[in-house]
Amino acid sequence: MKLPFHQVDSFADRPFEGNQAAVVLLEDWLPDEILQSIAAENNLPETAFVVPRGDDWELRWFTPEVEVDLCGHGTLAAAFALFLEGLAQGREVVFESPRSGTLRVLRHDGRHWLDFPMRPLKEVPIDPILKKALGVEPLWCGRARDLIVLLESEEQVRSLRPDFELLKKLDVVGVCPTAVGDDCDFVCRFFAPKIGVPEDAVTGSVFCSLLPYWGEKLGKERLHARQLSRRGGTIVGEIHGKRVHIGGHAVDVIRGEMHLRLDG
Repeated sequence: MKLPFHQVDSFADRPFEGNQAAVVLLEDWLPDEILQSIAAENNLPETAFVVPRGDDWELRWFTPEVEVDLCGHGTLAAAFALFLEGLAQGREVVFESPRSGTLRVLRHDGRHWLDFPMRPLKEVPIDPILKKALGVEPLWCGRARDLIVLLESEEQVRSLRPDFELLKKLDVVGVCPTAVGDDCDFVCRFFAPKIGVPEDAVTGSVFCSLLPYWGEKLGKERLHARQLSRRGGTIVGEIHGKRVHIGGHAVDVIRGEMHLRLDG
């Protein structure tokens, strides 16, 4: 079996920046254990699988260890690959995901814009394990799917050297320290060792929470952010009612075919 394959750098203006995702184009779904094995073989932060359904596409995302409910950079990469292959027409791709419903990606103004559901934060107590794992005193913590941790400054976010084994003990998918940016509205990092991603390069899904939080705090509906991972990435975000629009560029780095033998 030959499967068309792309490796894309999402939220990047040039190769080797932003966040890496594999995109595998399927005619129909393979068994879940095969999808997970492909993601483990790729050993990238996410592998996105897409299957055509009429004019739209079904979409799922896997880390090397687990399937996830929502992935921003994997969605951007999937749409980018479909446009690149000429499989998506016009300016919009519509995805149906089993865990996050309908997701749209629009090409506009030189960017790909993700239309994602907002995930408002609920304030939670600061866990002593979190303080020990990060080695700093958070100013505030809020939780949706992920734990958002407000810190004093961009430099404090940049200089974190977390204890990943301690972070695994927290009952959240990911931990996202954030602060006001020096040259942008805000900065962040994202740690998810529990799902096999110690530090994610650029995490589109967490902006479903970051954008409404910082939008209210700064009194803005359009925000510029920078994720301070080693690779780094830039995101532009807009708030639209109970949805967020997350904009970025993408670069095609590798393309080819995956060769699978499923007959043993």
